[in-house]
Amino acid sequence: MTLPVQKPIRNYDVGELRRLDLAHHLPAQSDYKLQRELGGSRIITRAEGCTITDAEGKSLLDGMAGLWCVNVGYGRDELARVAYEQMLELPYYNTFFKTATPPPVRLAAKIAEKMQASNPALTHVFFNSSGSEANDTIFRLVRHYWALKGQPKRKIFISRKNAYHGSTVAGASLGGMTFMHEQGDLPIPGVEHVLQPYQFGEGFGEDPDAFATRVANSIEERILGVGAENVAAFIGEPVQGAGGVIIPPDSYWPKVEAICRKYGILLICDEVICGFGRLGHWFGHQHWGIKPDLIAMAKGLSSGYLPISAVGVSSEIVNTLVEHGGDFVHGYTYSGHPTCCAVALANIEIMENEDLIERTRTVTGPYLAKVLKRLENHPLVGEARSIGLIGAVEIVSEPGTNKRFTGKEGTAGPIVRDLCIKNGLMVRGIRDSLVMCPPLIITEAEIDRLVDILHQSLNEAEPVLRAL
Repeated sequence: MTLPVQKPIRNYDVGELRRLDLAHHLPAQSDYKLQRELGGSRIITRAEGCTITDAEGKSLLDGMAGLWCVNVGYGRDELARVAYEQMLELPYYNTFFKTATPPPVRLAAKIAEKMQASNPALTHVFFNSSGSEANDTIFRLVRHYWALKGQPKRKIFISRKNAYHGSTVAGASLGGMTFMHEQGDLPIPGVEHVLQPYQFGEGFGEDPDAFATRVANSIEERILGVGAENVAAFIGEPVQGAGGVIIPPDSYWPKVEAICRKYGILLICDEVICGFGRLGHWFGHQHWGIKPDLIAMAKGLSSGYLPISAVGVSSEIVNTLVEHGGDFVHGYTYSGHPTCCAVALANIEIMENEDLIERTRTVTGPYLAKVLKRLENHPLVGEARSIGLIGAVEIVSEPGTNKRFTGKEGTAGPIVRDLCIKNGLMVRGIRDSLVMCPPLIITEAEIDRLVDILHQSLNEAEPVLRAL
């Protein structure tokens, strides 16, 4: 668990910080008019374990692990020490000039070890700074690979509606969120979107295997529709995170893999959220026993302590680059950043030493599932689902159904989220659901508290929602 540390306690001028926030700072994915109406951002100043504290002294249980990422919890002084020591020795150098530094070399070997435990074909790693950059790298690498293979027409990526794969042009295009596509004239050409495996919303009451077959078949139908000879890859998160914690039926991923192999297209797993223990395995795809050709990873790779992401690449793709590729003219200033890599390596060692993956799979994950299920007795809850330490609560107008509050679809989640924050819990509202993704160090007592606050906030929200 977290080691005791001595940290400075600063007296922040909250009013001045909010003034400067409005005057100069553009927060990510924000409504800037609403930001002004609220008087600026909530200023988070401290964190320890699973708790964050704002500049006014209010503490909240962090049910989102930051932004799906702080897997080992806050306040890990060993990660701060590793960063400090690496900065003193070699804070930065690039990987452009036929050079490397020790941390990315060692980290690549460690990641390969985790990937190859279930898929020996995944041998190599390319480093970036964010999940969006990882998916951009995949986009370019896949198209380059097929060109080198003498099949340059294979350019089309198949993704899913309501998928999220980042905020860059390529990442937002690969994603299937229409509200993102409306800004910037997206998606770019060469990306197709098919059904998502969202049974509660799009297959309510349907047999899970029949639903999985129907949704997987939509991929095959699109492959045939555009021509298999034109399709490069299928990309999907093992569990869709920002889409609303959409957990597919168990037979879905094996069916998807079989379709990819049938038509010779690459299978890409976006593990930016699901990787590094979230589902109780090092990588989410390992839960279903499938073998992707490429993996995007970020977030839990460093537990968010420093920005880093990576792409796991199969030996077939690497061998093609080696034999036919010449220069792969792609990369970033911070690809293989030594300090970020050193921290990520130490982060993985914490997870190993504290058995956080096994604990998530056998203790805290099952406990969260059990306690969340109690919420299904609430008159606003249509479903409470989880896998590992990621979960969602569907808010409905009639229990036992998937009926929303008519005329106000998409508003229930944010309303209940704001009440959760008032009551001391940070969660995320996505349309008419609440989603959670706590640090992997969370205790059973903290899980109880998380669910108790959800229940309290649902009670407070019910008269508000029924009055809309």
